[in-house]
Amino acid sequence: MKFAKELIKGLWKENPIFRLVLGMCPTLAVTTSLENGLGMGIAATFVLVCSNMVISAVRNVIPSKVRIPCYIVIIASFVTMVDLLMNAFAHQLHAKLGIFIPLIVVNCIILGRAEAYASKNPIRLSMADGLGMGIGFTMALALLGTVREIIGSGTLTLWGSIGWNLGAYVDQSLIFMILPPGGFVTLGCLLALMNHIQSTIARRNKQVFEPPRAMDCRHCIICKWGE
Repeated sequence: MKFAKELIKGLWKENPIFRLVLGMCPTLAVTTSLENGLGMGIAATFVLVCSNMVISAVRNVIPSKVRIPCYIVIIASFVTMVDLLMNAFAHQLHAKLGIFIPLIVVNCIILGRAEAYASKNPIRLSMADGLGMGIGFTMALALLGTVREIIGSGTLTLWGSIGWNLGAYVDQSLIFMILPPGGFVTLGCLLALMNHIQSTIARRNKQVFEPPRAMDCRHCIICKWGE
Protein backbone atom coordinates (compact mmCIF):
# COMPACT_ATOMS: atom_id res chain seq x y z
CA MET A 1 0.00 0.00 0.00
CA LYS A 2 2.74 2.46 0.90
CA PHE A 3 4.62 1.57 -2.29
CA ALA A 4 1.57 2.42 -4.39
CA LYS A 5 1.01 5.64 -2.43
CA GLU A 6 4.57 6.80 -3.10
CA LEU A 7 4.25 5.81 -6.75
CA ILE A 8 1.09 7.78 -7.52
CA LYS A 9 1.69 10.92 -5.45
CA GLY A 10 3.83 12.47 -8.19
CA LEU A 11 1.07 12.10 -10.78
CA TRP A 12 -1.25 14.66 -9.20
CA LYS A 13 -0.99 15.49 -5.51
CA GLU A 14 2.73 16.33 -5.61
CA ASN A 15 3.29 16.72 -9.34
CA PRO A 16 6.74 18.38 -9.68
CA ILE A 17 5.58 20.97 -12.22
CA PHE A 18 1.88 21.60 -11.62
CA ARG A 19 1.79 21.24 -7.83
CA LEU A 20 5.31 21.97 -6.54
CA VAL A 21 6.37 24.23 -9.45
CA LEU A 22 9.91 22.82 -9.62
CA GLY A 23 12.21 22.23 -12.59
CA MET A 24 11.01 25.30 -14.47
CA CYS A 25 14.19 25.70 -16.54
CA PRO A 26 13.79 22.54 -18.72
CA THR A 27 10.00 22.82 -18.48
CA LEU A 28 9.91 26.16 -20.28
CA ALA A 29 12.93 25.58 -22.53
CA VAL A 30 12.38 22.19 -24.15
CA THR A 31 8.60 21.87 -24.41
CA THR A 32 8.33 23.30 -27.91
CA SER A 33 7.19 19.85 -29.07
CA LEU A 34 5.78 16.62 -27.67
CA GLU A 35 8.91 14.73 -28.72
CA ASN A 36 11.20 17.05 -26.77
CA GLY A 37 9.00 16.84 -23.69
CA LEU A 38 8.91 13.04 -23.77
CA GLY A 39 12.66 12.80 -24.34
CA MET A 40 13.52 15.09 -21.44
CA GLY A 41 10.97 13.41 -19.18
CA ILE A 42 12.26 9.90 -19.87
CA ALA A 43 15.86 11.00 -19.32
CA ALA A 44 14.99 12.70 -16.03
CA THR A 45 12.94 9.69 -14.89
CA PHE A 46 15.88 7.34 -15.46
CA VAL A 47 18.17 9.61 -13.44
CA LEU A 48 15.56 10.03 -10.69
CA VAL A 49 14.96 6.31 -10.21
CA CYS A 50 18.61 5.26 -10.37
CA SER A 51 19.97 8.07 -8.18
CA ASN A 52 17.21 7.60 -5.60
CA MET A 53 18.00 3.90 -5.32
CA VAL A 54 21.76 4.39 -5.01
CA ILE A 55 21.46 7.26 -2.53
CA SER A 56 19.03 5.23 -0.44
CA ALA A 57 21.43 2.30 -0.48
CA VAL A 58 24.41 4.35 0.75
CA ARG A 59 22.54 6.84 2.95
CA ASN A 60 23.93 5.36 6.17
CA VAL A 61 27.58 5.49 5.09
CA ILE A 62 27.71 9.04 3.69
CA PRO A 63 28.84 11.61 6.31
CA SER A 64 26.22 14.28 6.85
CA LYS A 65 28.59 17.18 6.15
CA VAL A 66 29.45 15.97 2.63
CA ARG A 67 26.12 14.45 1.66
CA ILE A 68 25.22 17.12 -0.95
CA PRO A 69 28.52 16.77 -2.91
CA CYS A 70 28.12 12.98 -2.76
CA TYR A 71 24.56 13.20 -4.07
CA ILE A 72 25.71 15.42 -6.93
CA VAL A 73 28.46 12.96 -7.90
CA ILE A 74 25.94 10.09 -7.96
CA ILE A 75 23.42 12.10 -9.97
CA ALA A 76 26.10 13.32 -12.39
CA SER A 77 27.18 9.73 -13.05
CA PHE A 78 23.71 8.73 -14.21
CA VAL A 79 23.28 11.94 -16.20
CA THR A 80 26.53 11.15 -18.03
CA MET A 81 25.16 7.69 -18.85
CA VAL A 82 21.93 9.21 -20.22
CA ASP A 83 23.86 11.81 -22.21
CA LEU A 84 26.07 9.19 -23.88
CA LEU A 85 23.21 6.77 -24.56
CA MET A 86 21.00 9.45 -26.11
CA ASN A 87 23.88 10.70 -28.25
CA ALA A 88 24.46 7.16 -29.50
CA PHE A 89 20.88 5.94 -30.05
CA ALA A 90 18.80 9.13 -30.37
CA HIS A 91 21.24 11.61 -31.82
CA GLN A 92 18.69 13.97 -33.35
CA LEU A 93 16.77 14.26 -30.10
CA HIS A 94 20.05 14.68 -28.24
CA ALA A 95 20.92 17.60 -30.51
CA LYS A 96 17.52 19.22 -29.93
CA LEU A 97 17.73 18.99 -26.15
CA GLY A 98 21.34 20.14 -26.18
CA ILE A 99 22.71 21.57 -22.95
CA PHE A 100 19.56 20.71 -21.02
CA ILE A 101 20.59 17.05 -20.77
CA PRO A 102 23.78 17.77 -18.77
CA LEU A 103 21.81 20.34 -16.76
CA ILE A 104 19.70 17.51 -15.31
CA VAL A 105 22.51 17.33 -12.74
CA VAL A 106 21.34 20.59 -11.18
CA ASN A 107 17.62 19.99 -11.66
CA CYS A 108 16.06 20.82 -8.29
CA ILE A 109 13.62 17.91 -8.65
CA ILE A 110 16.44 15.35 -8.76
CA LEU A 111 18.48 16.79 -5.89
CA GLY A 112 15.35 17.64 -3.92
CA ARG A 113 14.05 14.06 -3.97
CA ALA A 114 17.49 12.78 -3.02
CA GLU A 115 17.66 15.06 0.02
CA ALA A 116 14.01 15.03 1.04
CA TYR A 117 13.16 11.37 0.45
CA ALA A 118 15.84 8.94 -0.73
CA SER A 119 18.25 9.86 2.07
CA LYS A 120 15.62 8.94 4.67
CA ASN A 121 13.81 5.90 3.22
CA PRO A 122 14.57 2.34 2.05
CA ILE A 123 15.46 1.45 -1.53
CA ARG A 124 12.06 0.07 -2.51
CA LEU A 125 10.14 3.17 -1.48
CA SER A 126 12.82 5.46 -2.91
CA MET A 127 12.47 3.72 -6.26
CA ALA A 128 8.68 4.24 -6.14
CA ASP A 129 9.15 7.90 -5.24
CA GLY A 130 11.58 8.47 -8.11
CA LEU A 131 9.43 6.60 -10.62
CA GLY A 132 6.25 8.40 -9.60
CA MET A 133 7.87 11.83 -9.68
CA GLY A 134 9.51 11.01 -13.01
CA ILE A 135 6.27 9.89 -14.61
CA GLY A 136 4.48 12.97 -13.29
CA PHE A 137 7.27 15.17 -14.66
CA THR A 138 7.11 13.42 -18.05
CA MET A 139 3.33 13.74 -18.25
CA ALA A 140 3.50 17.46 -17.47
CA LEU A 141 6.23 18.06 -20.07
CA ALA A 142 4.28 16.06 -22.65
CA LEU A 143 1.13 18.07 -21.99
CA LEU A 144 2.97 21.37 -22.29
CA GLY A 145 4.77 20.22 -25.43
CA THR A 146 1.53 19.01 -27.02
CA VAL A 147 -0.33 22.27 -26.46
CA ARG A 148 2.55 24.45 -27.60
CA GLU A 149 3.35 22.37 -30.70
CA ILE A 150 -0.25 22.06 -31.92
CA ILE A 151 -1.00 25.77 -31.54
CA GLY A 152 2.46 27.00 -32.50
CA SER A 153 3.34 24.70 -35.40
CA GLY A 154 0.16 22.89 -36.41
CA THR A 155 1.93 19.54 -35.96
CA LEU A 156 2.30 16.86 -33.31
CA THR A 157 5.57 14.90 -33.34
CA LEU A 158 5.66 11.78 -31.21
CA TRP A 159 9.14 10.51 -32.10
CA GLY A 160 11.38 11.15 -35.10
CA SER A 161 9.29 10.88 -38.24
CA ILE A 162 6.27 9.55 -36.33
CA GLY A 163 3.79 12.37 -36.05
CA TRP A 164 0.79 14.11 -37.48
CA ASN A 165 0.30 17.25 -39.55
CA LEU A 166 -2.75 18.98 -38.15
CA GLY A 167 -2.89 21.67 -40.81
CA ALA A 168 -6.36 20.57 -41.82
CA TYR A 169 -7.63 21.23 -38.29
CA VAL A 170 -5.47 24.24 -37.38
CA ASP A 171 -6.13 27.03 -39.86
CA GLN A 172 -3.28 29.25 -38.73
CA SER A 173 -0.43 28.44 -36.38
CA LEU A 174 0.57 30.89 -33.68
CA ILE A 175 4.38 30.97 -33.62
CA PHE A 176 4.24 32.89 -30.33
CA MET A 177 3.47 29.59 -28.57
CA ILE A 178 6.80 27.96 -29.45
CA LEU A 179 8.77 31.03 -28.36
CA PRO A 180 9.84 31.55 -24.70
CA PRO A 181 6.87 33.83 -23.83
CA GLY A 182 4.52 31.12 -25.09
CA GLY A 183 6.00 28.71 -22.58
CA PHE A 184 5.18 31.05 -19.69
CA VAL A 185 1.65 31.67 -20.96
CA THR A 186 0.93 27.96 -21.48
CA LEU A 187 2.35 26.99 -18.10
CA GLY A 188 0.35 29.72 -16.36
CA CYS A 189 -2.89 28.61 -18.00
CA LEU A 190 -2.30 24.97 -17.11
CA LEU A 191 -1.40 25.86 -13.51
CA ALA A 192 -4.62 27.85 -13.23
CA LEU A 193 -6.58 24.92 -14.66
CA MET A 194 -4.98 22.48 -12.21
CA ASN A 195 -5.74 24.77 -9.27
CA HIS A 196 -9.33 25.16 -10.44
CA ILE A 197 -9.78 21.39 -10.72
CA GLN A 198 -8.22 20.80 -7.30
CA SER A 199 -10.35 23.54 -5.75
CA THR A 200 -13.50 22.06 -7.27
CA ILE A 201 -12.65 18.60 -5.93
CA ALA A 202 -11.98 20.06 -2.47
CA ARG A 203 -15.33 21.90 -2.42
CA ARG A 204 -17.21 18.77 -3.41
CA ASN A 205 -15.53 16.94 -0.53
CA LYS A 206 -16.33 19.87 1.78
CA GLN A 207 -12.65 20.63 2.28
CA VAL A 208 -10.54 23.76 2.01
CA PHE A 209 -8.12 23.77 -0.92
CA GLU A 210 -4.60 24.75 0.08
CA PRO A 211 -1.59 24.45 -2.29
CA PRO A 212 1.27 22.29 -0.87
CA ARG A 213 3.29 25.25 0.47
CA ALA A 214 5.37 23.09 2.80
CA MET A 215 6.76 21.15 -0.16
CA ASP A 216 7.70 23.92 -2.57
CA CYS A 217 11.19 25.21 -3.31
CA ARG A 218 11.07 27.92 -0.64
CA HIS A 219 11.16 25.27 2.08
CA CYS A 220 13.89 23.10 0.54
CA ILE A 221 16.46 22.11 3.13
CA ILE A 222 19.23 22.54 0.53
CA CYS A 223 18.50 26.28 0.24
CA LYS A 224 18.51 26.62 4.04
CA TRP A 225 21.68 24.58 4.50
CA GLY A 226 23.96 27.59 4.81
CA GLU A 227 21.67 29.59 7.10
